[in-house]
Amino acid sequence: MDNKISKEIYKEAKEYIPGGVNSPVRAFKSVGLDPIFIKEAKGSKIYDEDGNEYLDYICSWGPLILGHSNEYMLDGLEETIKKGTSYGIPTKIEVDMAKLIVDAYNSVDMIRMVNSGTEATMSALRVAKAYTKRNKIVKFEGCYHGHSDSLLVKSGSGAMTYGVATSPGVSEKIIEDTIVCKYNDIESIEEVFTKQGDEIAAVIVEPVAGNMGVVAGEKSFLKALRKLTKKHRSILIFDEVITGFRLAYGGAQEVYDIDADMTCFGKIIGGGMPVGAYGGKKEIMDMVSPVGDVYQAGTLSGNPLAMHMGYKTLNKLKGNKNIYKDIISKAKKLEKGFNDNINKLNLDITVNRINGMICLFFAKGPIKTYEDVIKSDTYKYGLYFKEMLKRNILLPPAQFEGLFLSSAHTDEDIEKTIKANYEALKTIYNK
Repeated sequence: MDNKISKEIYKEAKEYIPGGVNSPVRAFKSVGLDPIFIKEAKGSKIYDEDGNEYLDYICSWGPLILGHSNEYMLDGLEETIKKGTSYGIPTKIEVDMAKLIVDAYNSVDMIRMVNSGTEATMSALRVAKAYTKRNKIVKFEGCYHGHSDSLLVKSGSGAMTYGVATSPGVSEKIIEDTIVCKYNDIESIEEVFTKQGDEIAAVIVEPVAGNMGVVAGEKSFLKALRKLTKKHRSILIFDEVITGFRLAYGGAQEVYDIDADMTCFGKIIGGGMPVGAYGGKKEIMDMVSPVGDVYQAGTLSGNPLAMHMGYKTLNKLKGNKNIYKDIISKAKKLEKGFNDNINKLNLDITVNRINGMICLFFAKGPIKTYEDVIKSDTYKYGLYFKEMLKRNILLPPAQFEGLFLSSAHTDEDIEKTIKANYEALKTIYNK
């Protein structure tokens, strides 16, 4: 496989962009390769600058649930662009989009558009602190909520600890009110609330963790969060930046039948354009300026291009929920194929799946917590990634990311992937 042009572009990119990329995972460091540079994509396929074709399981990290360059999605985009790309004042499409999201989520009465998932989680926590008049927040190890300072935190020693910064430049003062608990561990969160429940403004959680591979929240764990936050009048925030409108039309809250107080969105609600949003009950959202005193603003928030693409995506999904059945069916087929291969080769590796989200961990299961996840053999994953790439299948260039399927993926694509998976695993383990 020739990647000469990609290598030349990467060499130049490193002179002008830190690490040559605009998001760390794109550097392919954890799989020991230089990145490939993409030229175009269509359906389930993506093409690099060297002309190589790959079957794509990244799908822009989730938003392209209808596949690349979907004709339905592209229809009308040029007209929207001709009318103007940004106004800095309100548009009707923002209202239409807000109505769609509110209609899909029982827990959301009002929504505020922003430009990224990071903005959404950061803003939701600010509102929660103002609403409760408290300062402490709880997050869970292995859950990623963007790169705002108070959330770039890992745990110290013990079941529940005050946070330790995961990045230079994050002040210890800023994160001293951030408490980190174990994901899927009811005991650790109960301990926190027993000691400090009346000081906790909010608990933020990925109901299905999508940033440590794919690790589903156990229903008992999520129910415990709901019960504890209600008891102590804290705000329960579901970070559905990944799961919103992807796990199901009503996201994780539909799947688990749990209503959060606030919800953060991203990915699919922009249909491939930069977007984020946070919403919740009216009394909470009334804290946001210009109604309330909690300030948050953005020149490009709710811009017509993102709203057009998001509105079309949600309308399509709302009108044809069989899209979810189709994606889940293909994910199940992929899961079964992977597990059959693992059993044939007698390997101690694990497949996690919930609905259409799936991940192959190079570790013995079950994989339920961050501690389980980090036992994965990342070196082996790097070898696996390379073997799959040789077979023209593009997986996430990191062990701790999930695979994303789209409605454009065909049964033939799935069968090809299962066959390649067997060959790649057999090569790695010299079976």
